Amino acid sequence: MNYLKSKLYKLTHWEYWPMEAIYYPIFPVWFYFTLKARSFFFFNASNPTIKNGGMAMESKKEIYDIIPSQYIPKTILISRTSALNDIISKIKKAEIVFPIIAKPDIGMKALGVEKIGNSSELQSYLLKSSNDFLIQELIEYPNEIGLFYVRFPDEKTGRITGIVSKEFLSVTGNGRDSMEQLIKQNPRSHFQLRVLKKKYGGRLNTILPKGEKFVLVPYGSHTRGAKFIDDSHKMNERLLKTINTICTQIPGFYYGRLDILHTSLEELSDGKNFKIIEINGAGSEATHIYDPKHSLFFAWKEIFKHWKLLYEISAINKKNGHSYLSYKDGTAMLRANRALEAQLKLI
Repeated sequence: MNYLKSKLYKLTHWEYWPMEAIYYPIFPVWFYFTLKARSFFFFNASNPTIKNGGMAMESKKEIYDIIPSQYIPKTILISRTSALNDIISKIKKAEIVFPIIAKPDIGMKALGVEKIGNSSELQSYLLKSSNDFLIQELIEYPNEIGLFYVRFPDEKTGRITGIVSKEFLSVTGNGRDSMEQLIKQNPRSHFQLRVLKKKYGGRLNTILPKGEKFVLVPYGSHTRGAKFIDDSHKMNERLLKTINTICTQIPGFYYGRLDILHTSLEELSDGKNFKIIEINGAGSEATHIYDPKHSLFFAWKEIFKHWKLLYEISAINKKNGHSYLSYKDGTAMLRANRALEAQLKLI
């Protein structure tokens, strides 16, 4: 795919547009809810036990700490000033073994998330990290799903408002082309080529046998090339019961997306063979909108629906004594978030 075709493809597929192009046209709707709330930062009250309601700059470790341990990977918090030997000792004490997952404690868009195979790779990650980070056991369930969950504070049962399945970025060999050539044949992977070259280097010259699949990015992040598939129609009462049981055990959590690794939707519905790898709060998107089959107008409709739910939940929690974020603290949060994103893009 040449430069012109690449630009044209991005222009005609809104899922690749900058966030500003997607959200700025509908800002008046957000402004409407801020007027109703009389606060630009009403979302702070949506999830009272999560910093900023989970909009931005929240600690992932603090969120893991309020989730029952049986539902999440073993996780430890590492100070960026730690010595490698001390980190290795903590990993052994937590009974975590290589390969492991490392990711920023305060992060976004899967930036800085890496699979670490040994102590040398961990040392490299430590050297380039400018903030505290998490180490987690690697969960090797084959499938990842994102479930958007909302529950009004005065209700015992919530609802699942969207389900997205995630196809990890990969190439399949044909016995003839190199991995780099295969990457260039698919717009989704071609857009990640610069990052993939940095990660794999000369390995991209490898010619895979016909039919052999190689996962390039083992994370379900749209910004890192994963394909999102809207599976909202697969919602069932058993799945809702399982997710509701989990979420009602998380104090102060009413609105957000659960990213889950699992063996199958059937087993997940029965509460078997799964781990929650992340929970995102007020700042999370109902990512089923990024299914390539959906139009931008469908996405806007879903965004409006979720903003309305966010406002309504926040308003109820406000009446129950939970405050909105002040303008001063809210703008400071946004500045800190922009600075953090710039940092994470360097990892």
